Amino acid sequence: MRGKRLIVAGVTAILLGGLGACSSGSDGGPKYVDAGGSGADAAQTGRPSTDAGANTDTDTVSGLRDTVRHLSAKTARATRPHLVRKCTTGTRRVRHTSSSGTGTKRKTRTWYSTEHYRDCKKVRSGTETYRRLVRPEKWCVRLDDVDGVRTRDDVWYEVTDVTYRDALGTDEHARMEFTPAGTGC
Repeated sequence: MRGKRLIVAGVTAILLGGLGACSSGSDGGPKYVDAGGSGADAAQTGRPSTDAGANTDTDTVSGLRDTVRHLSAKTARATRPHLVRKCTTGTRRVRHTSSSGTGTKRKTRTWYSTEHYRDCKKVRSGTETYRRLVRPEKWCVRLDDVDGVRTRDDVWYEVTDVTYRDALGTDEHARMEFTPAGTGC
């Protein structure tokens, strides 16, 4: 019985070790490669690099940086009901009882007191103006030769602000690889 438990524990430890080795890997962040594929950007930014032509992650795209675009947030004036807190105060009569004794000797005493209360609720009092968000802020990068296909040019990708700043720092037609936040711009 004891030997069987040891075997099961050993097999479980081996399986968990194998699964742990398989699950460790990339951090999921964007990967950058310089035009030569030497990984110089990875040494500067602390991000892993890959070969210039290889696309190891299915969510990432690679290509030659064409242009970048920043769309600032767009707001518009709007109105909404203005709510204010309105309170009313008042008094109410409260009945109190207490009993003592048991059986036929039981006596009940009743008395009344006045309790003060305050009732508050939000009521509409006119309107107020505010700034409503019409379009959120967007950062976009346009790539040529997307994923190594020379005919896929001028494809826009919505990216994070960090990737956008990295794209601003690179030269035009430099190879970039990143995980887009969305397509189109």
